[in-house]
Amino acid sequence: MAEAPLVGIIMGSKSDLPAMEACTEQLDELGVPYELVIASAHRAPARVHEWASTAADRGIKVIIAAAGKAAHLGGVVAAYTPLPIVGVPMKTSDLGGMDSLLSMVQMPSGVPVACVAIGGAKNAAIYATQILGATMPEYRSKIIEFKNAMAEA
Repeated sequence: MAEAPLVGIIMGSKSDLPAMEACTEQLDELGVPYELVIASAHRAPARVHEWASTAADRGIKVIIAAAGKAAHLGGVVAAYTPLPIVGVPMKTSDLGGMDSLLSMVQMPSGVPVACVAIGGAKNAAIYATQILGATMPEYRSKIIEFKNAMAEA
């Protein structure tokens, strides 16, 4: 039986999947179980609402939200859940992802979204694991091992 997911990954479009492979690969490497859903804040708001508002009840502890352009997905998800949100701004053809980045970091007071760099999918996975590690020693150990391996490389 597969472990219940601890990290929820949501992205606004199937076109975000290739960029988010670095996230899923890093979570796999760290042994963090996750679930992944594609749902746009603008095209499927009811699906986003349902998924985000039930995430904590499903055992999710951290959410990673990837979106481009207006990049409202992370903020919309944050409005529906008490869980921490890590935003991943996607690179865009129009403004190279600056539009996504600026949208994500300009959240209204009381609805925070932590934000990594444009296309920072790998760092989002590492940060989510660090959040888990704050209360789950097995993931803190994974991060310690990961950082030690980086120092030795």
